[in-house]
Order: sequence, then C-alpha cells, then structure tokens
Amino acid sequence: MKKLLLATSIVALSTTASVAKDCKIEVGLVLELTGPAGVYGQAGAKAIEMAFNDINEAGGVLDCDIVADTRDSQSQGNVAVDQATQLVNIGKVPVIIGGIISSVSVPILTSVTAPAKIVQVSPASSTPTLTALSMEGKTNGYFFRTITSDALQGTAAAKYAIDQGLKKLAIVHVNNDFGLNLMREFSSAFKAMGGEITSVTPYNEKQSNYSSEASAAMADEPDALYLISTPVDGATIARAWISNGGPQKFLLNDGMNSIDFINSVGAQYLNEAYGTSSGTAETPSTKYFYEHFADVSGGIAPDAPAADRSYDAGAIVALAIAQAGEASPVKIRDAIRQVTGKDGEPIYAGADEFKKALALIKEGKPIKYEGVIGPVSFDQYGDITGPFRLWKVTDGEVTVTGTISAEEVADIKSEM
Repeated sequence: MKKLLLATSIVALSTTASVAKDCKIEVGLVLELTGPAGVYGQAGAKAIEMAFNDINEAGGVLDCDIVADTRDSQSQGNVAVDQATQLVNIGKVPVIIGGIISSVSVPILTSVTAPAKIVQVSPASSTPTLTALSMEGKTNGYFFRTITSDALQGTAAAKYAIDQGLKKLAIVHVNNDFGLNLMREFSSAFKAMGGEITSVTPYNEKQSNYSSEASAAMADEPDALYLISTPVDGATIARAWISNGGPQKFLLNDGMNSIDFINSVGAQYLNEAYGTSSGTAETPSTKYFYEHFADVSGGIAPDAPAADRSYDAGAIVALAIAQAGEASPVKIRDAIRQVTGKDGEPIYAGADEFKKALALIKEGKPIKYEGVIGPVSFDQYGDITGPFRLWKVTDGEVTVTGTISAEEVADIKSEM
C-alpha cells in the first residue's frame, strides 16, 4: 500500500532542514490525520517532525538523519493495525509513535508492537487499560506514553467540577475504551465527593445527529453536561444539547480544548464550559516550543491538544536511538529510560540543546531530557505523572484558571 506522507509538514519544515546525510533511520508514525480525532493527529505529526528536524540540524542520530514514515489511522483501530503491521513487517521500523487516541493505541499495542517487541510511544493515549496491560506483563516493557492516565484525570475533573459548583451532572461519552474508562474514573471520584450523576449516555462516533442521546441525557434535570468526546462529534452533541434546552454549562475532557469545537458550537453558548488537560511543568523546552511551533506547523497553535507531548515523544525516541548506539528495539527500549533518568545533564528542546546532548552521549555521559510538558520520568509501566491544567472558555478563548498537582490527585484517590 502506498505510504501516506505528510507532504505539507515536510514543506513547512524544509526551511530549517539540515543537509541530507548518506543514511536515514526511519521511525513509524501511526497518527489520526483524518476522522474524529484528525485535529489531534495533525498537530502531533507536525510536532514530531519538528523534533526530528531539530535533531537532524544538531547532527542526526548515529550519523544519520532520523525521518518519519507517517501513516493515517483514520481514527480507526483496524486501519491503525494494518498500517502498523506494514511499518513493522515491511518497513522494519524499530519504533512506532502513536496513536493519539486510546482506541487506536491499544490495538496497535496488542496486535502489533507488543508481539513483535517493537517500541511504541503514544503521545496522548490516556486510558488506564494501557497501564493494566503493562501490569499484566503484556507489553514486554516496550510501551511508553507522554500523557498521564485517565485514572488521574478523572479525579482531577471531578474535583474541578465540584469546585465550580457543578454538582449534578449528566454524562455523554464516546463509546470506546477511552470514553468508558474516563467516565468510570470520573464517576467514582465525583460521587465520593458528593456529586450526583443523573444519567450516563454512550454514543457511537460519526453520527450525523445526536438528538436522541442529548434528550436521554437531559432526564432528571441535570445542572450541566460532562461531555467526553472529540471536537467534531462533541460539537454536534453540544449543539443538540443546547437546541433541546439543556443548560449551557459543560465539563469537558482534554481533547475538547479546541478552537474548532468552540467555533462550531458558538462561543456565546460556552461561557460556562470548564475542562481539564494533562498539564505541564514549565521548562526552557516549553518556552522554545511555544515560540517556534506555529512557524513550522502551518499555523497550528502550540497549545493544540497533543502538540506539546508529541514533540517530547519524538525527541525522546530520537535521543534514545542515539543512546542505544543502534536502531535495535530492545536497546531503544532501555535507552528511553536512560535519556530521561534522574541523574543526567539536563537537556532541553531545540537544535542547540540536542547538539549538546549528542556530544554528551558520544562521551558516555548521562543526559536527562526535560521536555515541553516538563521533566519526563517513566515508571515501570511506561506511565508518567504530572500536574493537570484547569481551564475554562471565556468569550471564545480557552483560559487557564489553575492547576492541580499529581500529589493532590493522589491524595484524593487515597482518601476515596
């Protein structure tokens, strides 16, 4: 099958591209470039290519350019598995970055990368199922993700809802692994904090109309709607909710932090819309990314969902290949923990920092990549911890209202 390449990304990045080297190391990308999660995958692809371009400008890995073979999952698990299989069996890639959403990442992991012992790094798949698979020994230690688990986000969202006075909620959630798990984690925490859930309504993706789901969710007169969705379907559901007379108060998941969602629904209806996102602890990498990403992304904003953590996924993979000394999956797996270890020289985003990192690696000295999302450290299951960003929509703009730390979330879960 013909490779689906992001030609626009290559053009956008060509102005700073390094002189081509004699060899190339290919990394597979399976991302949601189209479909309900297309907005996430497009931002993620540009960010990963930006990271690779920065590495190549710094000298490349193992004296080679690192390049992406990018495939579109179309936001569908079966398509993702087919594309990942081609990358592994035909392309012989040692690493796959992707998917963005959990319903793509999980089947790639269980059907392709784990059985083949190929490294997989997801920038934004947050389902607790991925932790469970690791705990059960089904990933062989080859899976990592640069986003916190929904086991934590659900608790953070529940606390934020209670703090905003949203104590009687209906839930509408996408009927997949991500939606089910976030709904369950949120529900458990929300009820423990004294909240009431009036109804839970799952929905299937890509419907032209969600009026029946919106009507079902309005039973028992909730104060607000917790909408666990993606921007395209989420906008259709929110419009149906509003049209049917639902209160214009919303709690939203991280992926709904999207200007496309706001514009599609209408900013005037979302002035009491609140949300949570996996947060960041600011580092020099954060500043670098926010200053440069729009210039190489064709105008995609640096705060687009999945963009920041996708850059980190790309940077970590590239540095790990350099640390491994060869494009060997098992050595790259182990090197990922080495380049994010606690005791190394801090390394930040950008070509100058990566040049320093590559020199230190050649000298046999340890490095510690501190990313756009903050210092990254993986536990034994490939998970990270970090703060959560609390935000609301005001006059059509997303504004950050505060953060909740991983420690605070852990304390709440412990009390539960």
